[in-house]
Amino acid sequence: MKRSTWIGLTKALPATAVVIGVFSGSMVSVTLPAANAQQDVNATSQAAATAETAATPDGASAELQRKRDETRTELEALASSIDVSSEKARLIEENIATLEKSTANLRQALIDSAKRRKDLETQILASEEKIAQLGVRQDAIKKSLHDRRAVLAEVLAALQRMGRSPPPALLVTPEDALGSVRSAILLGAVVPGMRKEAKALVSDLESLTSLQGDATAEKTRVTETIAASLEEDKRMELLLVENDRQSQSGAAELAAEQQRSDELAARAESLSGLIEALENDITSIREAAERVRLEEERQKQLSAEEREKARQLAESGVPDKNRIAPAYPFSDLRQKLELPVAGDILRSWGDPDGTGHPARGLTVASGPKAVVTAPADGTVVFAGAFRSYGQMVILNAGDGYHVVMTGMNSVNVRQGKFVFAGEPIALMGEKRVASATALALETDRPTLYIEFRKDGSPVDSAPWWVKKDTGRARNDS
Repeated sequence: MKRSTWIGLTKALPATAVVIGVFSGSMVSVTLPAANAQQDVNATSQAAATAETAATPDGASAELQRKRDETRTELEALASSIDVSSEKARLIEENIATLEKSTANLRQALIDSAKRRKDLETQILASEEKIAQLGVRQDAIKKSLHDRRAVLAEVLAALQRMGRSPPPALLVTPEDALGSVRSAILLGAVVPGMRKEAKALVSDLESLTSLQGDATAEKTRVTETIAASLEEDKRMELLLVENDRQSQSGAAELAAEQQRSDELAARAESLSGLIEALENDITSIREAAERVRLEEERQKQLSAEEREKARQLAESGVPDKNRIAPAYPFSDLRQKLELPVAGDILRSWGDPDGTGHPARGLTVASGPKAVVTAPADGTVVFAGAFRSYGQMVILNAGDGYHVVMTGMNSVNVRQGKFVFAGEPIALMGEKRVASATALALETDRPTLYIEFRKDGSPVDSAPWWVKKDTGRARNDS
């Protein structure tokens, strides 16, 4: 071997990531075709650029969001392919048939069903997030392997040829002592790098296999959760039908009031104006508000001992099932209310609302057809469509507070009805509803807008929501 060739090889080693090439006769050489060298340079540059992009918060967030969207599409397709079996449906019907059909029992069954359904929806969203994160990690490993394919191919070929730690004499002509020495020197420099590449390859493949196993297990779990959620949907549907059947008295009066409220909604220019008009002009709402006022006055007249006893009863989780006024004053419910829908908060009080103004409410992205529950006890002041807000429910929660919720697909409560915290009142749709409260949101997920009002003015609802680590709010039935 010529000296100039030997020097060229030693200089080439660092640049070619240490690759063994052809051993021929007494010649020992390390070669890398020009095309492969350029390919490795390009792959390395591309990998570095990808790593840099993924390392930035925006890049990582965009990749995760893309994977979330893919996962959500897969899960929606999965949900549409699952149905409640006839046997399961029969068992659910039999279970409801044996239920004592008192109003209190039906409403408690609805609250329990809504709680189970929201828990299942939370699990589905958590699985969706986990599967998306696993997918991002799998894609990163696959890309890394793809970008290093030329180097890995050479390493694998060399390992296949020479084994992990071959003696130099096996790779050169024994008669050529100088070639043997040079081969030994070269292999001493090359083999550690090859081993490093081989270990990295094994580690990546093991990680990829583990991630694929985790993703498969999570998809199995989410399939079971979706099936359970569909069964709970069926149970709630039957309970709502039964509850409606017992609430048909005065249907003509209710229809007339609904028509009147629709007329008021068409004329109202603001939420405050709508609420005031409804509470003044609609008989059932006015009477319900008066009952609540009288009950609040009665509670104020109680002795300290009686108030403490009532408080302990409510705190025990079993407030009066026949109550017509909130179990607690609304101002006492700070850090005790659960969000009406399972999902992720996209926009909070004070965030830009897409119109150049700060948001005056909370926007939560949910899953498709998610159940919406009453966050607190209250009288339904309005249930229906209002201007550009879409389907809307307004609750009079007492203490001068109103809770406004918009963005639902369908509403299953009527105005004038007193609802308990946790009671199902509406369902979200398949996609986001275009409305005044959902502008500039970079999502097509269904979104629920929630606004608290005190004496007609919006207030920040953040202090009322339960902390995630404090457990379930105890203002429900």
